[in-house]
Amino acid sequence: MDFRPQLFAALRAGYGGASLRADLIAGLTVAIVALPLSMAIAIASGVRPEAGLTTAIVGGIVVSLLGGSKFQIAGPAGAFIILVAATVARHGPEGLALATILSGAMLAVVGVLRAGRFIRYVPYPVTIGFTAGIGLIILASQLHAFLGLELPGSEPGPLVEKLQALWQARGTLNAAAVGLATGVVALIWALGRFAPRLPALLLAVLIATIISTVLGLNVATIASEFGGLPSAVPVPRMPDWQLMTAVLPDAIAFTILGAIESLLSATVADGMTGQRHDPDTELVAQGAANLASGLFGGIPVTGTIARTATNVRAGAKSPVSGIAHSVILFLFILLF
Repeated sequence: MDFRPQLFAALRAGYGGASLRADLIAGLTVAIVALPLSMAIAIASGVRPEAGLTTAIVGGIVVSLLGGSKFQIAGPAGAFIILVAATVARHGPEGLALATILSGAMLAVVGVLRAGRFIRYVPYPVTIGFTAGIGLIILASQLHAFLGLELPGSEPGPLVEKLQALWQARGTLNAAAVGLATGVVALIWALGRFAPRLPALLLAVLIATIISTVLGLNVATIASEFGGLPSAVPVPRMPDWQLMTAVLPDAIAFTILGAIESLLSATVADGMTGQRHDPDTELVAQGAANLASGLFGGIPVTGTIARTATNVRAGAKSPVSGIAHSVILFLFILLF
């Protein structure tokens, strides 16, 4: 295959100070969106919040360096929540890391074999139905936290059993948690509707945190649930290769979903900018990003439509904006 990272093409075409300023502003804008979103996706996936930040930092910078799209922003994605949670439940964090690494190798092979072009033939209604189904399951999986419920044991995975368990725990409903969560949802909607230029996700998290602290609300926090966050990205660690056969089905599922999600996101960026991405180069980059994310304790990486679209709207000129977004997230962990 002809490996053509868009970063080098953009730099060869002439890259000046104006483009750098635009990319830095776009990178900051995307980082503001990615910061709370990455942690939320990790928590919903059944892993610690720093795993989401690690994924956004490591995976994001690799895809921006090697990817076949000028505007793609990679990181953890909501579409993977159910798959990641199931993998962790069956095989633990070590199994998740190995499945992510194997998925990276598979994605790279798919790109090298120039099979990326065939992803475009997946029927669009299939993708929409798949995404809507995942959205429903994600919604159900977050009801216990939204309502502040205390379950006597582990939460069931199947939807019907999950709803039955939540109903049985209705007596533990936490009014403060319900009010705070509802307020966050309402604030995100209001800011998106009436002040779309403001970072709605980050502002909602900050305002709700201040209100909770000032009023002393009896609600769970990141510290009470996870013991706080580390101040550095973890060092790479080799996985337990003995789990390879067990996690292979999970790795295949990560590969299929990652390829579809990434190329769909790149196609959306093409439609917004009039550019054309190289699907095979993009898949090789996604493969390398998943290899790196798995080694550093992250979760599966993919191109994300919401952050990529935010990047385009913020005026990005090249993949430098994606690199800037990852560096800004790293500085946040390091300094705060």
